[in-house]
Amino acid sequence: MAVYEHTYKPYAGELTATWSRFLIIPRHAFRGVFQSKLFVAFFVACFVYPLVAAILIYLHHNVNALGILQVNINELVPIDGSFFWTYVSVQGSFAFFLTLLVGPPLVSRDLTNNALPLYLCRPFSRAEYVIGKMSVVLILTSLITWVPGLLLFLFQSYLQGGGWMTQNMWIAYAIWSGCWVWIIVLALLSQAISAWVKWRVIASAILLAIFFIPGIMGEAINNLFATRYGNLISLGALIGNIWAGLFRSFSPTVNQVTEVRANGRIIRETAIQLPPLWSHWLVLGLICLFCLWLLYTRVRAYEVVRG
Repeated sequence: MAVYEHTYKPYAGELTATWSRFLIIPRHAFRGVFQSKLFVAFFVACFVYPLVAAILIYLHHNVNALGILQVNINELVPIDGSFFWTYVSVQGSFAFFLTLLVGPPLVSRDLTNNALPLYLCRPFSRAEYVIGKMSVVLILTSLITWVPGLLLFLFQSYLQGGGWMTQNMWIAYAIWSGCWVWIIVLALLSQAISAWVKWRVIASAILLAIFFIPGIMGEAINNLFATRYGNLISLGALIGNIWAGLFRSFSPTVNQVTEVRANGRIIRETAIQLPPLWSHWLVLGLICLFCLWLLYTRVRAYEVVRG
C-alpha cells in the first residue's frame, strides 16, 4: 500500500519473549521429522531398552514375579553403577543413529534454498539460529537418554529405599552429565557438517566416517606401537573413557598379551598406560570448539561469491 495513505498499522499482538524465540525452529522441525514413518518406528524402538531395564529393576524387588518365572535373584544383573553405565552406552548408540537421521538436513536445507537471510533479517541472531537448529537434536536425544535414565534411577531408589538414593547420587550425576556430553558433541558435529555439506546423503556418510574411520586408525596405532594413545583420535574411545570415568570404572592401565605359548596359554602380559582422563576431556573440548568455529564461519546472512 502507498505510504502516503497512512492506513498501515504496527503489529499490536503479543510479542514472543526474546529468550524463547529460538524455539520456533524446533517446533516447525518436529512436524517434518515425525511425518516419516521410518523415523517414528526407530524413535519408538529407542525406548525398548529402557523398558527392559525397568523390568529388570522391578524383578529385583518382586519375589512373587521371580517365583513365577523361576529365576534366582543372584542370576539377575545387579543394579549398580555398571548397570546404568551399560544403559548410557546402549542409549548413546541409539542417540548417534537418531542424530544421523535428523541432524544432517537441518542447516543444509536452509543454505540450499538461501533461507538464512530470511531468518537473520528478523530479530533473530546467529547464535539463536544455531541454538534453535541444535535444539532439535538436543531435545530428541534427551528424550531417549538421560530423561528415561533418571526415571530408572528414581524407580530403583523408590523400590530399594533405605537411603539408596543418597548413597548413589553420583550415579544420577554420571547419567545426566555423561548423556549431555555425548548429546552436545553429536549436535555440534551434525550441525557443523550440515552447514558445510548441502547433500544429506553425503553429510550422513561424513558423520559415519568421523565416528568409524578415526576409531580404526586409532586401534591400528595402538596395536603397532603397543600404546593406548591412539584412543585420543577415536571419538568412540574418547566418549567411552569419559563415561568410564564418570561411572568410576576408568583404569589408568590395561594388560596386553605380548607373548603366547603354542598351546594358547599366556606366558607374559604387559601393563600399558592409558592417556590421562583429562586429555580425553581436552580433545573432546577442542572438537566442540572446532565445530563452533565451522558454524560461525558458515552461518551468515549473506554469501560472498568470487568470480
